[in-house]
Amino acid sequence: MAEGEGPETTTEHERILQEIESTDAACVGPTLRSVYDDQPNAHKRFMEKLEARIRNHDREIEKMCNFHHQGFVDAITELLKVRSDAGKLKVQVTDTNRRLQDAGKDVINQSEEVIRCRVHQRNIAITVEKLQLCLPVLEMYSKVREQMKSKRYYSALKTMELLENTYLPQVYQYRFCQIMTENIPRLREEIKEISMSDLKDFLESIRKHSDKIGEMAMKQSQQQRIFNRVVKKQTHNGNEKLYAASGAFLGHFDTATPEQLQDDEEEYEEEVLTAQDLVDFSPVYRCLHIYTILGDRETFENYYRRQRRKQAGLVLQPQSNMNETVEGYRKYFNQIVGFFVVEDHILHATQGLVTRAFTDELWNMALSKIIAVLRTHSSYCTDPDLVLELKNVIVVYADTLQGYGFSVSRLFDLLLEIRDQYNETLLKKWAVVFRAIFESDNYSPIPAANEEEYRMIISRFPFHDTELEKQPFPKRFPVSMSVPEIYKEFKEFIYASLKFSESLHRSSTEIDDMLRKSTNLLLTRTLSGCLQNLIKKQHIGLTELVQIIINTTHLEQACKYLEDFITNITNVSPETVHTTRLYGLSTFKDARHAAEGEIYTKLNHKIDEFIQLADYEWTMTEPNGRASGYLMDLINFLRSTFQVFTHLPNNVSHHAAMSGKVAQTACMSACKHLSTSMMQMLLDTDVKQISMGAIQQFNLDVIQCELFASSEPVPGFQGDTLQLAFIDLRQLLDLFMVWDWSTYLADYGQATSKYLRVNPSTALILLEKMKDTNKKNIIFSQFRKNDRDKQKLIETVVKQLRSLVNGMSQHT
Repeated sequence: MAEGEGPETTTEHERILQEIESTDAACVGPTLRSVYDDQPNAHKRFMEKLEARIRNHDREIEKMCNFHHQGFVDAITELLKVRSDAGKLKVQVTDTNRRLQDAGKDVINQSEEVIRCRVHQRNIAITVEKLQLCLPVLEMYSKVREQMKSKRYYSALKTMELLENTYLPQVYQYRFCQIMTENIPRLREEIKEISMSDLKDFLESIRKHSDKIGEMAMKQSQQQRIFNRVVKKQTHNGNEKLYAASGAFLGHFDTATPEQLQDDEEEYEEEVLTAQDLVDFSPVYRCLHIYTILGDRETFENYYRRQRRKQAGLVLQPQSNMNETVEGYRKYFNQIVGFFVVEDHILHATQGLVTRAFTDELWNMALSKIIAVLRTHSSYCTDPDLVLELKNVIVVYADTLQGYGFSVSRLFDLLLEIRDQYNETLLKKWAVVFRAIFESDNYSPIPAANEEEYRMIISRFPFHDTELEKQPFPKRFPVSMSVPEIYKEFKEFIYASLKFSESLHRSSTEIDDMLRKSTNLLLTRTLSGCLQNLIKKQHIGLTELVQIIINTTHLEQACKYLEDFITNITNVSPETVHTTRLYGLSTFKDARHAAEGEIYTKLNHKIDEFIQLADYEWTMTEPNGRASGYLMDLINFLRSTFQVFTHLPNNVSHHAAMSGKVAQTACMSACKHLSTSMMQMLLDTDVKQISMGAIQQFNLDVIQCELFASSEPVPGFQGDTLQLAFIDLRQLLDLFMVWDWSTYLADYGQATSKYLRVNPSTALILLEKMKDTNKKNIIFSQFRKNDRDKQKLIETVVKQLRSLVNGMSQHT
């Protein structure tokens, strides 16, 4: 060991040498690097150690070579001996190989031929095997072409799917398979286009056949309604007697007899075509399956729904003249029903092509449009028969779609609106009827020459009078011919109004309420308006007005029979809480008041006509000694007129005006109007002068008026009540004729005054007119003391009257 080398260094060098000996040459670098990383002079010491190890290994190699040298020499000797034998063997093998090659040439040739045959056999087998794999592919492709040619597109798609997924992957390496693979998407697209074309043809077909489909569906619904009606009539035959009461109700409400219903039933037993009979739905099924197989079902569903929405919009567009005939409405409804019948069939025949939510959405949209269209077009209908036919069509339409599961409550609500319009058209129609009845009436009591005529009137109008029944023929009803005619028309109106309520699925109470409300409208609007217009007509005289009062009285009494008539029809008790009452009292009471007012007006107008004939000579010196001719004619007219009032009924109900009251009011009104008119003649500004002779002549006329009033032209006045109408004239004329100014002026303002009704201003106006007359005669009377004193008295009275008038105005 080198000097100064420690044991740790020696151990480390041994370890490094062992690593060098045992490690690959590529990994020696890190080991050698560690030599240089150690202490200084470590490299030198390591080199020394390495050289010592190399010398040690050389000695071991030398020992081993010396140990094996003899064996190596012996092996070389043996190898030299084998060398000569190997040469001999080589010659023998070469000769044998030559002879063997010569002998195996034929075998080689035959073997090569056999190999070629084997290759051919193998190729043929492979070819057969591959052809067996290709033949099904070709057969399937040919089958696809045949199926497309025969329009079996669904089967063609299934075949293509089998071909693409099963057969083609087995022979994908062949070129023709690649061509087939490229053609299959094109074939699918071709099938999609063809099926979509068929779908478009289908959509066009159902658009054309919607009218017929809807007609058949509505016919089926109507057939069911008729069948139900026949069954109901057979099972509830006894209940019909309730509807037949108080008139031939069955002839109006349900015009079909059992025999007619049976004929209708047999007619509808004929085969009725359905939507499937009229339209081939296979294109839509086929197209749905095709798109489903192609994985594009959603596209198809969206397209189908979009197209049907467009068609729905077209179907819901009405014709401009649809409101002219019921056929226009029927065709409109047929198209809509046909549309939704098709959708209902598609909904149940396919799975998911259309959903209930989609059909409900379409229906709600259609329902809103239909209601708007019906509101618009029905508003133009002025014929109640057309409105009634429209209602029947709507009911069949609603029942049909309700049978397919659609909600139709809004349609029945619309029918209630149309019912109001129907009633309006009925009111207009009956207004014309009432006017015609009033125009044709002679306004004279109805004569009955025999029992037959009497019973005929009684059958048409509920008139009951025991006194009239006891009278011998010929008899005279108090009413004119318009009364039974109007009563008959009331019943006809109720029948017509009732027709609309049929099949509206309303209770008897609701129908009863409808009838009573519409009848009230006929009373309060139509008949009342016609009566008011009749009363205002110029050609209607006092006699006619009196007859109108009589007629309205009896019509009012007949209203309770109309209520009973409605009750018998609807079988709803009048004691029901919400039962509407007929407003006959107010209607006919208003008409009577109008007639009475018109009587007063016409009477006063006639008095004015007579007054206009008055021709007084206001400056006459002496009276004629008799009343004026115009006044006597007027009094004779009034006497004959008031005799007419004896025909007024005197047994009116407690809430009606009594006959005596009407006559008394008319008489009092005429006397007051006459008194007022005569007073106005005295005070007329056009009359500048009035003589005492004119006053005396005027007094004779007033006396005749008072005699007329005291003769009791109308019974029922107490005492001198009627004469009081002329009290103002009487006191005024007495004041001037007696010339009792001292009493008038002394008692003025006292309740016991003899001239209490004489107004100072009235007396002043008349006195000034007499004063002017005296002034004209002053030249001839200035030498007569009495005339001078009278003139001074007039001037004095005039001054006092003026002071009274001024005092009254200041007090006021």
